[in-house]
Amino acid sequence: MRPLFLALALTIATPAFAQANPQIDYPAFETLTARVAPQRAARLLALDAFKAEAARPGTLLLDARSKDAFARGHIKGAVNLPLTDFTADSLAAVIGPDTNRPILIYCNNNFSNDQSPVPVKAAALALNIQTFINLVGYGYPNVRELADVVDFNDPKVEWVTG
Repeated sequence: MRPLFLALALTIATPAFAQANPQIDYPAFETLTARVAPQRAARLLALDAFKAEAARPGTLLLDARSKDAFARGHIKGAVNLPLTDFTADSLAAVIGPDTNRPILIYCNNNFSNDQSPVPVKAAALALNIQTFINLVGYGYPNVRELADVVDFNDPKVEWVTG
């Protein structure tokens, strides 16, 4: 009798709990992720193309790693806005009024060094994935991503500290 009661209680509680917070919409996240997947696959750039695009006027090179990691090293010209700080207002303040502005992103998993400030993360949890989905979800469709794995000591990367 007791296991049946527990199973019934969990069955009844789970759907109500899953929908308890109207500010969290996992099904909408799943839909957004599925919609973004083919777009992201078509927007991956090799390092040379990534650097050429970054040099174009008006393009934003966005580093969504933590402020601390950014301060310890980043690609020259990058602007930092940690993913945890993404809101409609913070993104508009960094990106500007043009929602179609070209935005380039990279993350720890683009670097082969696997040391501070770019320790490799689990592949399925790479910051590029969340950053791309969030930017598109906030209405910025013109996002491109570094596809290559590079050594930040390679002069072509133009890695800077501070």
